[in-house]
Amino acid sequence: MNGITQLAVGETVDHYLLIKQSTKAFTTTGNPFMTLILQDKSGDIEAKLWDTNDEHETLYHAEAIVRVGGEIQHYRGKNQLRIKSIRPVKEEEGISLSDLVPSAEKSKEVLLEELMQYFFEMKNPQIQRITRHLLKKHQPAIITFPAATKNHHDYVSGLIDHVVSMLKLGKALCDLYPTINKDLLYAGIILHDVGKVIELSGPVATSYTIEGNLLGHITIMVNEIAKAADELEIEGEEVMLLQHMVLSHHGKEEWGSPKKPMLLEAEMLHYIDNIDAKMNMLNRALNKTNPGEFTERLFPLDNRSFYKPTFE
Repeated sequence: MNGITQLAVGETVDHYLLIKQSTKAFTTTGNPFMTLILQDKSGDIEAKLWDTNDEHETLYHAEAIVRVGGEIQHYRGKNQLRIKSIRPVKEEEGISLSDLVPSAEKSKEVLLEELMQYFFEMKNPQIQRITRHLLKKHQPAIITFPAATKNHHDYVSGLIDHVVSMLKLGKALCDLYPTINKDLLYAGIILHDVGKVIELSGPVATSYTIEGNLLGHITIMVNEIAKAADELEIEGEEVMLLQHMVLSHHGKEEWGSPKKPMLLEAEMLHYIDNIDAKMNMLNRALNKTNPGEFTERLFPLDNRSFYKPTFE
């Protein structure tokens, strides 16, 4: 059976799905409805549940598993699921969260092993100690958390998948441009999004924590670097520069960076982060698009659709 994101417009749906997000709202005439983000291992899709009541809110909450019948339709440039029937899964049906949650193609153990190899190329003991300390402190979460709630690497082990891809890009740039400081760039790549293990709730039905809403992953990580340096009794410019790498990695103030990059390595970190996030979005959209057709509109990419060529 094809996954929910692999179905074409007009195809019938009879799937077990996980409710990733559930939001209540009202129509212009005051009638209640719910917007559900439903997912299986192939990805997620939006659906509307009309004329809802308190019982629906109780049954169809985030992390609930449901059996849904309906049809795929096209709405405002994206596929949407038109629900015709929905019910909670029965215990005897034997469906678990692990059957429905998307995850990285490689196992978390393989990804962690790949990440650790980059420490052998680092020479600065201060930077290496801080990075290892924070990696060890947050390792269980780093290897299981997504990198975001939506758009890119928003699946189990998405965070470490994102970091390992970025390290490979970083290594290629360091080979091409030897003036790049490997220690700063590699450490910046490894640490730039670690604050998300505090900002986000976890790998399933991911939402923002109180700290995530009030502080954000950038502020969280800058504080974590300061605490690590204090615990390890490390002083010096390295601490400040690592903090700057994290502070500036979104590139511009309007994109969420408190500071613009003012280090060569910080500028490269921003580009590498941007490239990997966009490639992840594009590859996933193109994977569910037939040759000779356009992808659905991708909001983070200026709401553009991308064409999939008919030749390889």
